[in-house]
Amino acid sequence: QVQLVESGGGSVQAGGSLRLSCAVSGDTYGRYCMAWFRQAPGKEREGVATIYKLGGSTDYADSVKGRFTISQGNAKNTLLLQMTSLKAEDTAMYYCAAEFVPRETCVLERLTVGLVSSWGQGTQVTVSS
Repeated sequence: QVQLVESGGGSVQAGGSLRLSCAVSGDTYGRYCMAWFRQAPGKEREGVATIYKLGGSTDYADSVKGRFTISQGNAKNTLLLQMTSLKAEDTAMYYCAAEFVPRETCVLERLTVGLVSSWGQGTQVTVSS
């Protein structure tokens, strides 16, 4: 069982930056995939980025490549999402997620919403143009 608590959301103007954090507790040893998802009003939840706990391999949605960076904190019990050059279309509730899967499944094409069993409560990001 994994517990996830996000923080760091807020309001920012287009072009600005924010850093989201996710405090992770519980059993995260082994083949764990960590991820950020987001959900805008009236839209389905979508994957933003993934990182595999062992080795740190990452995957990004095309819409955020080159602007967002997913990483593990120094203490290894924190998941981060550094967001730069924010756009109005990045406005959404952002969720931290975790699932015990093999490395090859820790990519956005395969780590679907239905596959994830551990979710944070979400943190709101609002970007004004």
